[in-house]
Amino acid sequence: MIGVLPDTELKAMTERGEITAEPSVIPEQVQPASLDLRLGTVAYRVRASFLAGQDARVADRLAEFQMHEVDLSGGAVLEKGCVYVVPLMEALDLPDNVQAVANAKSSTGRLDLLTRTITDGGTEFDRIPPGYAGPLYAEICPRSFSVLVRPGMRLNQIRFRAGQAVLSDAELSALHTEMPLVNGEAVIDEGLGFSVDLRLPDTTLVGYRAKPHTGVIDLDKIGHYDPTEFWEEVHARDGHIILDPGAFYILVSREAVHIPPDYAAEMAPYLAMVGEFRVHYAGFFDPGFGHDAAGGTGSRGVLEVRCHEAPFVLEHGQIVGRLIYERMAAQPTQLYGAGIASNYQGQGLKLSKHFAAPAS
Repeated sequence: MIGVLPDTELKAMTERGEITAEPSVIPEQVQPASLDLRLGTVAYRVRASFLAGQDARVADRLAEFQMHEVDLSGGAVLEKGCVYVVPLMEALDLPDNVQAVANAKSSTGRLDLLTRTITDGGTEFDRIPPGYAGPLYAEICPRSFSVLVRPGMRLNQIRFRAGQAVLSDAELSALHTEMPLVNGEAVIDEGLGFSVDLRLPDTTLVGYRAKPHTGVIDLDKIGHYDPTEFWEEVHARDGHIILDPGAFYILVSREAVHIPPDYAAEMAPYLAMVGEFRVHYAGFFDPGFGHDAAGGTGSRGVLEVRCHEAPFVLEHGQIVGRLIYERMAAQPTQLYGAGIASNYQGQGLKLSKHFAAPAS
């Protein structure tokens, strides 16, 4: 089996004890090409973000950096600007030929909720080496909004792969010729280029900027919050906007993207040299995203953008990210958007699922 492991194999891994959990994995966690990870019952407020480091355990490093414990069992607020480490309910005992990569879920990224996975012996965030056996932890840093969390909430996800199945640029070009991966011309250079849309039809509204002083967001409340209490509209009348240092934006890609059923994709940052900003917190695109048969007919990619040290002019059509396509080891039994709770199939410019639809 070479490629990204599908839902059927994720279920088999739990049966073989390669994925364990307390309590057991529930069907709702299993996505077409990834597994949602659940928060445990306690969060540790730490002085700073850290990695365990080679031959060290996260639990031992927590003793160095922990400030206090937060009991999540009745619900607790993780405060904006603070760093927390939360033991997850899941643990791994991977075969020697299987590695994993983790990422924030879409709704997590759209709240500017920096969530990364760390492991014992880990020297990188969100990367789990082949053969890893041990616990999983989420490092959580709310950047724009304080959030109310509870045990069992699913803020990040993990994708497993066997071998190397990333498509080369030549293979990606051939796939695009066979079944278009984007509408219009494809920019292929170490992946499929993603550009920003700052000329949306019939409107000057091109995005949203997080307000600096807001209330708490309860992550269990769906379609609940008035977006005007948390977001400012961003308008562009001449095809560009100026990003403010330290500000967080929700924008949308110019391209409508298609992930065929036999493939998965991950969004990677473009080159740091193109500007003083970072794009994307949530990077997984599941098989079927934007796929006609799964109700997609091409779906825009929402861009989560944070500006760094200097104000930066972002232009319409500027390349800001790239999609890395990988082969699936087998086609999943369900596709993104097809009969499962997929919140962003067929999307355009859209805030996270916690917000009511903006007034037209």
